[in-house]
Amino acid sequence: MSSTSNSNNSHNLALESKQDRPNTVRIPDRVDLRGSPRSRQGSPSHSPRLGPSRFLNGEKSGASFAGAELLGKLWGDRKKQPKNAKRKGGKVWYHKERVKGLVVLTALVGLFFLVDWIMLLRLQDHRVGSDDRSSRNASSVSAQVKVTKPSKGKKHYGGIYGRLLALAAHALAEGQNKREPKDLWQEPVVPASAWRPCADQRDWEPNEGKNGYIMVTANGGINQQRVAVCNAVVLARLLNATLVVPKFMYSSVWKDVSQFGDIYQEEHFIKYLAPDIRIVKELPEELKSLDLEAIGSVVTHVYVRKESKPSFYLKNILPILLQKRVVHFVGFGNRLAFDPIPFQLQRLRCRCNFHALQFVPKIQETAALLLERLHKHSAQPGLLDHYLVGPHAVAAMIARSDRAKASKYLALHLRFEIDMVAHSLCEFGGGEQEGQELEAYRQIHFPALTELKKTENFRLPSPAMLRSEGLCPLTPEEAVLMLAALGFNRKTQIYVAGAQIYGGTSRLAALTSLYPNLVTKENLLSSAELEPFKNFSSQLAALDFIACTAADAFAMTDSGSQLSSLVSGYRIYYGGGRMPTIRPNKRRLADIFVKNNTIEWKVFEQRVRKAVRQTKHVQSRPKARSVYRYPRCKECMCRTD
Repeated sequence: MSSTSNSNNSHNLALESKQDRPNTVRIPDRVDLRGSPRSRQGSPSHSPRLGPSRFLNGEKSGASFAGAELLGKLWGDRKKQPKNAKRKGGKVWYHKERVKGLVVLTALVGLFFLVDWIMLLRLQDHRVGSDDRSSRNASSVSAQVKVTKPSKGKKHYGGIYGRLLALAAHALAEGQNKREPKDLWQEPVVPASAWRPCADQRDWEPNEGKNGYIMVTANGGINQQRVAVCNAVVLARLLNATLVVPKFMYSSVWKDVSQFGDIYQEEHFIKYLAPDIRIVKELPEELKSLDLEAIGSVVTHVYVRKESKPSFYLKNILPILLQKRVVHFVGFGNRLAFDPIPFQLQRLRCRCNFHALQFVPKIQETAALLLERLHKHSAQPGLLDHYLVGPHAVAAMIARSDRAKASKYLALHLRFEIDMVAHSLCEFGGGEQEGQELEAYRQIHFPALTELKKTENFRLPSPAMLRSEGLCPLTPEEAVLMLAALGFNRKTQIYVAGAQIYGGTSRLAALTSLYPNLVTKENLLSSAELEPFKNFSSQLAALDFIACTAADAFAMTDSGSQLSSLVSGYRIYYGGGRMPTIRPNKRRLADIFVKNNTIEWKVFEQRVRKAVRQTKHVQSRPKARSVYRYPRCKECMCRTD
C-alpha cells in the first residue's frame, strides 16, 4: 500500500509540474526611475496572477531566485534524513514541508509586489511635475498621459517654464480665497511720503536767449523724445539761447509722423517755461533761408557723446552758436549728464518733465475714458488722474460715473517688442527660427551690432552670460511667474502696455491663462474711439503711459526702458508714497529662473518676493542716475521732515 501511495504521489507531482509550466509568466525585474517609457505591465492593477510554478522554472531573478534557493534547501534537508525517518513521516511530512515552503514563497512574492507598487507610485508622482523633460521625449509624453489622466479642463504648459507655470496655476487655483500679502499694493508709506514735489519753485531771472537759436530734432520713440525735449530746455538756459519748439524725427521702427504739437500742448509748454527760457515756434525769417548743414550749424549725435557734461557744450557748442546764430542738433537724445550739473539747471529739467509737458486734449479725453473703464466707472478719480488727463477730463469722468467702489488694477509693461529682443542679443527659447528672425532684424535696424559680431578678436558675451548678468528683458512667461510668486490673485485685473509682443498672441498664452482678467487699450476702447490714433504709435504710447502711471500698482519687466523709468518717476513725484512700483532685479531673478526644473514653488515664492521687496526701498537719487526715474533729490522734491 505504501508503494502504491508513493507511486501515485510521484505521478501527481509529475502531472502538476507538467500542467504548471505553460502558465509561467515573466514580470519586470525593476522599474526604471530615470523617466524612460515603460509598458503598463509594471502597474499593480495590470500585473499577472502568479502560482507556485513561478518558482519552479529555474529563473534566477528577483524573488524567484530566492524562492528556488529556499526550495532547494528544503529538498536537500529532506534527502539527508535516514531511510527509516522517510518512511515514518511518509505523506504527512511531505505535505507539511511543502505547505511551509509555499507560505514562505507567497510572502516573498507579496513583498516583491508591495515594493514594486510603491516605487511605481513614486515614479508616477515624479512624472506629473516633469513636463519639461517629457516634452523632449515624445514617447515619455504618451506614457505620462496614460498614467496621469489629467482632469477635465486642466491646462498643460510647454516650453522652458512648463513645470513652473503648472505649479503657479495650481497655487493660484488653491489661493483664490486667500488674502494677498499686505504690502502687495503698497509702498513703504512713511518714508516715501516724507518727500513732496517742489520742482515748480524758481529762484532766478528769465533767460533772454540773446546768444542765438537752438533747434532740436529728437529721435527714438515718445519716451526718448520726452527726455530729449527736457535736455534741450536745460541746454537753452545753459547757453542763453532761444529754443525753437522741438521736432521729432521719423523712425523706421515706430513709423510715426507725429510732431510735438500732436502730442503735447505747445501753448502750455511755452507759457509755463517762459520764466526760465525763451521759446518760439519757428526760426526768424532771416535764418530760415540758411543752409545750416553747409554753414556748419548741424551737430549730429555722433559729434556729442552720451551724457556729456555742461562744460562740453560751453566749450564746443557755444562758439558755433555765437558765430552762426543757430545750432541744429539732429538725433539729440540722452546727451546731457545728470551729474555734475548746477542745482537750478537740474531743477529746470524736473520742472520740464513733471510740469511743462502736458498731453493734448485729444489724448487726455481718450485716456480719461480708458481710466474710467479700468476703475469700473467709479465716481472717485485716481490719485494722479488730475495731473495726467487734466481737470476738464476728470470732471467729465465724475459726471459719467456712478457711486461704485473703484476697482484696483495692476499695469504691466511688457518690454518684449522685437526691437528690444533683437538688440539684447539674448535667446528666448525659440531655437534656430528665432535666431534667424532676430539676426535679419538686426541687419536692417542695428547694422552696427551685426558688424560688431563679425569683428575678429572681439567676442560678444554669450546669451547665457547676458542672462546671468540681468541684461535680458523678462519674457512674458517670466513676468507672469513673478506676479504669481508675489501673490497677485487670479482675479487681479491686469492692464498690459506695450506695442506688438514678439511672438504674438501665442507668447501671451501663459499670461492670459493664469490671469484671465487681462485687458489692453484695444479691448477697453472701441474702434471709433481709437480711430484718431490709428497709425500714430507715439500717441497710442501716450495712452499706455497714462494708464501705467495712474495704476494702483505698476510692474515693469525691464527697468532700463524709458517708459518704465518715466512712469515710475512720475508715480514717485506725484504719488505721495501710495503708488507702488514693482521693479525686478533681473540678475537675481535670472539666478532663480535657472533652477526652473528643480525648485519647489514655496521656495520660488520666497526668493522672488525677497528679490522684489528689496527694490521697493525708499532711497534718494543715486549719483549720476536719472532724475526722471529717481526724482527723490533736493533739486526735484523736498523733504517734509
